[in-house]
This record gives sequence, C-alpha cells and structure tokens, in this order.
Amino acid sequence: QGHLVESGGDFVQPGGSLRLSCAASRYTLDYYAIGWSRHAPGKEREIFSCISSGDGSTYYADSVKGRFTVSRDYANNTVYLQMANLKPEDTGLYSCAAGDNYYCIGHVPVGSLDWGQGTQVTVSS
Repeated sequence: QGHLVESGGDFVQPGGSLRLSCAASRYTLDYYAIGWSRHAPGKEREIFSCISSGDGSTYYADSVKGRFTVSRDYANNTVYLQMANLKPEDTGLYSCAAGDNYYCIGHVPVGSLDWGQGTQVTVSS
C-alpha cells in the first residue's frame, strides 16, 4: 500500500491532549486495518492501537487504554489518534501503518506493516 503520512505531533505538558492524523493520498484506507505505534530513543517500537475496517472496532494496549482513542474519517480518508492525559512516557515518534487485511489481531493489524516517517510527540514540563 505504501507509506501513510502522519501529522499533528507537538510539545505538550503532562496531562495535556493532542490529536494526530494519519492520511493516505494514493489509496483508500477504508478497506484496511490501521495501526499506530510509537518509538522512543533506546526503546523498541511499541504498537499500541489498531482500528479495523468495516465495523471500525478499536483495540488498545494497556499502556494507552482509556487515554487514547482511534477513529476513522471516511470522507477525508484519514485515521485520527486522539490522545488525552498525556504522560512523559508517551514521548516518542508516532507512526501509522495499514495492515494487509481488514482486521486486527489484538491491537496489531494483520500483515506486514510499512510504518510512515512519523510525527514527534514530546510530553514534558
């Protein structure tokens, strides 16, 4: 499918909120599960969320459950990640990727994942 493009990253204080966007220009996201991940220096990439196509079911890792919400905007071919109550440990480069199929296994899209270049989120006081 090719890379998706992320945007919306910023510097925010603990407890703050941000909304990230994940968009595609060359194909429709409607038919694919979309995953979000983050990568902090010195840590492994963490895939923390997946939204399926069809019924739009969402799945989250425990680290973000209750604070992050993923949604689809079909009209704009965009997937959003709404983040609330941000913590310093949420700092990282946030990326999205489309799976090879419409569904998720847990909070991970099915198939090989081609992560975008990402958008930086920094949570600090």
